[in-house]
Amino acid sequence: MAAEGTATRSSPARQAVWYVVLVVLSLLVLAPIYFLFVRAISDPAESFTSSVTRPVGVRWDGFSAAWDRGNMGPALFRTLIVTVAITALQVLTSVMAAYAFAFLRFPLKRVWFAVFMATLLLPLEVTLLPNVQTMRDLGWFDSYQGLIVPFAASAFGTFLIRQGFLGIPSEIRDSARLEGWTHMQFLFRFAVPLTRPVIASFTVISFLGAFNQYLWPRAVIYDTQDWATVQIALRELTTRIEQANIPVAGTIIAAVPIVILLAIFQRQIVRGLTAGAVKG
Repeated sequence: MAAEGTATRSSPARQAVWYVVLVVLSLLVLAPIYFLFVRAISDPAESFTSSVTRPVGVRWDGFSAAWDRGNMGPALFRTLIVTVAITALQVLTSVMAAYAFAFLRFPLKRVWFAVFMATLLLPLEVTLLPNVQTMRDLGWFDSYQGLIVPFAASAFGTFLIRQGFLGIPSEIRDSARLEGWTHMQFLFRFAVPLTRPVIASFTVISFLGAFNQYLWPRAVIYDTQDWATVQIALRELTTRIEQANIPVAGTIIAAVPIVILLAIFQRQIVRGLTAGAVKG
């Protein structure tokens, strides 16, 4: 009894320790964002001669200057079109491929899956030159198809969603087969709804990856005036503008869609990644 009472009395102390640890970690994560915002609203001449822990010579015109001089509006709109298209294609192809690897039987299934997953070991830089040559042969420079089609499939998405499909009880699949359900009916009426958290988490991950692309758009875009994505626009803003606060303000503007997305779907990301790890 005494031991239980001691454990109970020490519980608030342990909670207090955890709260302190979480607060410290939160401050470590938020500190760079705070300093970025301080730099964006501070006068560039004064900020380099004083501490960056607080705003100095506050100027809010850096955001409007970044928007206008960096051509951020069209760049953001163009980036959202590319990002939504890539995300939709990756989710669709990953769902279809994951279903095949999870439920269908075909020759050398394990071998093909291993080869499919091996592509995760190849960074974009390894295949950049041949892919750029392919875009040149197809005439896809400075085009939406050149920005979208090479990323229409995702090995990571296939793996993640397959893990979710493998968590579906076999009894459900057997019952659907006895009822005469086709593969497409089972996929979209049972498999997809049952693994919705996994698919939602991959959707967010795919969106983030597509939105933050820089190397590939930089390789296939020559006309930066009419085809620049937001990351290229930020780079051009950094090289052309001398005031340090304006590129920083542009970075904050570019981060707004990502912050909104993460704030809305953070729970789905955690649930989806957890559900995807249920069964190997």
